[in-house]
Amino acid sequence: MTAKLASEQPSAAAGSRPRGSDAPLVISGMRKSFGPNEVLKGVDLELRAGELLTVLGANGSGKSTLLRCAIRLTDPDAGHALLQGKDLTALSGGELRRARREAAVIFQRVALVAGRSAFDNVCHGALGRMGLAESLHSRTFPAEVKELAACGLERVGLLDKAWQRAGTLSGGQAQRVAVARAYTQRASVILADEPVSALDPRAAEEVLALLADVAHEDGLGVLTVLHQPDLAVRHSDRIVGMRSGEVAFDRPARDTSSAEIAALYEDEQGDAN
Repeated sequence: MTAKLASEQPSAAAGSRPRGSDAPLVISGMRKSFGPNEVLKGVDLELRAGELLTVLGANGSGKSTLLRCAIRLTDPDAGHALLQGKDLTALSGGELRRARREAAVIFQRVALVAGRSAFDNVCHGALGRMGLAESLHSRTFPAEVKELAACGLERVGLLDKAWQRAGTLSGGQAQRVAVARAYTQRASVILADEPVSALDPRAAEEVLALLADVAHEDGLGVLTVLHQPDLAVRHSDRIVGMRSGEVAFDRPARDTSSAEIAALYEDEQGDAN
């Protein structure tokens, strides 16, 4: 693939993304409490390469806490999280930071630098491979990073918006830039926590379809936490239902019934995620 930007023309011939193992992320026995509130009660979960896995559950079911514990944004009380075979719960400091580069995270609130271009924001996905001086401005980004960023923007259909300030993008466009930034990180796993909750229905469909396509076409494991069961059923390969800190079911989306999903929300209370 060759992607050309309007003001400069990196080749964007970064090559195909290497596929990871069948399960680049494996979570086992994950437990987490906040005071007396036991949010995760020994959760097991496996994210496979090339699939979009969605975690559904009511507010307080533990789904967002699970995502954060999986890559040590929040430290679990017990359990293990293997990312590309490395147990993140056994690492610290520089070893943890390096191992965690295999996971790109997309949050509900898109953390783009509003005054910088979409291209600059996407390049920031590769900060872990740049020195401080190189990262200060797009003129000093390494050629490889520029090529990856061009590929990322082309991948999400926004190469024509490369030099537009991020603060002027629509919500759907901004979230697609976030996906491109994750793509540029060259991670094997993308974790998306409520990535479409602030979007209109059309934009939400587009972003979920994009995440599914990235999983299927590029061989990534993509895990999303959603509050929209209909989107999960339409776009996911597999659905994990969580209730009161435990896995209620884990099966292909096509085999998940509306009754099973509805049961997840029967006792919905305040959000404790």
